[in-house]
Amino acid sequence: MWAGPDVRLKRVYDTAEPGDGNRILVDRVWPRGLRKADAAIDLWLKDAAPSSELRRWFAHDPDKWPEFRRRYRAELAGRADALAPLEQAARQGRVTLLFAARDRDRNNAVVLRDWLLERRKP
Repeated sequence: MWAGPDVRLKRVYDTAEPGDGNRILVDRVWPRGLRKADAAIDLWLKDAAPSSELRRWFAHDPDKWPEFRRRYRAELAGRADALAPLEQAARQGRVTLLFAARDRDRNNAVVLRDWLLERRKP
């Protein structure tokens, strides 16, 4: 459990800012068109992302969003070891979860942020 409430979301293609804190990419696949040398990423947590099967099933279809959230949260429940670095970073200060999806409101980083915030101490 952690107390830090400062978890932000940002597209990986958006400009990095000093106030972003620890920038963590939470996609399984490297973002298209982004060179690793140009990426302002502190950590890439592939295993925090949805499974490839779930990602393909969802395909960013807004109609599948509620079910995607449910399935992804079920996956997160079994990944304590993979998510430990993310929780550790959140304990230390501001974290910005980076994602490549065009839809800023319906993507895995939104679900992951909500999951993290629910795990913090009240």
